[in-house]
Amino acid sequence: MKFRFLAAAFLVAFTIAAAAQLPDPPITRPKITGISHLAVYTSNAAAADHFYREILGAAKQSDPQNAKGVRYAFSATQFIEVLPLPDGQGINRLDHIGYNTDNAEGLRRFLASKAYKVPGNVEKGADGSRWFTTQDPEGNKVEFIEPPHLPKTVEAPNAIGSHIIHVGFMVHNRAVEDTFYRNLLGFRPYWYGGMVEGRIDWVSQQTPDSHDWVEYMLNAKPDISAHDLGVLDHFSIGVASVDMAFKTLKESGRLVNVDAQEHTQMGRDGKGQFNLFDPDGVRVELMNFHATEKPCCSGFTAEDPAE
Repeated sequence: MKFRFLAAAFLVAFTIAAAAQLPDPPITRPKITGISHLAVYTSNAAAADHFYREILGAAKQSDPQNAKGVRYAFSATQFIEVLPLPDGQGINRLDHIGYNTDNAEGLRRFLASKAYKVPGNVEKGADGSRWFTTQDPEGNKVEFIEPPHLPKTVEAPNAIGSHIIHVGFMVHNRAVEDTFYRNLLGFRPYWYGGMVEGRIDWVSQQTPDSHDWVEYMLNAKPDISAHDLGVLDHFSIGVASVDMAFKTLKESGRLVNVDAQEHTQMGRDGKGQFNLFDPDGVRVELMNFHATEKPCCSGFTAEDPAE
């Protein structure tokens, strides 16, 4: 009887010791469900308010993450965050790009498990959202935000569109950025192209769990101007028809004294587009959801965003 007791005790101790030596199971990456927002600086809060609220038609909201900021919402989970211009900021008007996730803490833990530098905990907004901020390999601030469980419905009847389908930012080294967006986070190729054949100026990659995409804006000049940087750092609102959206803006007088193109144009990706700029030079691109002409340079390798 004593022998059986000792054998059982030994077996239990061995099992515990063996279990202690087993590696922890890998952490699964939570979903990244699309574009959340673009955060930009303004040197003139009143002018920015007029542009985002009156011209684009977004709903003005308080900023649950930053008491000094203002949100201009196009839907319950997508918005532009406008922040006061810091002293000595220089020509850059982009603060960060935000992506939606279904589990901010889980995504923070996932990145930490891959030895990626992240904060020690997530933050919580006044609206119940959770988020954390990190940097991509080129030092661009990236925010991952878990929206509130029941986000409030946005009333924006005059919004020119309700879906931010992509954001773009200046990239110096595509391969380096890919180590984060593609290799680590699982962003997927969508389309690439250039101003001329044989050169790649834009690389579009969809978020892992939606058809929204991020656009690498390549080949910037070393001495880039404020205007050109504003062209690169941009966001795009999807519309069923750019021509109809342009007509709405034009006929309602919403383009008066706005820095904007005189007409719509066809992009190299075969999608109609129209560009206008906020008072600090950040480009807003209205873009058709679907191509109406054959794209240059490469075919689309994923489905278009839903309307």
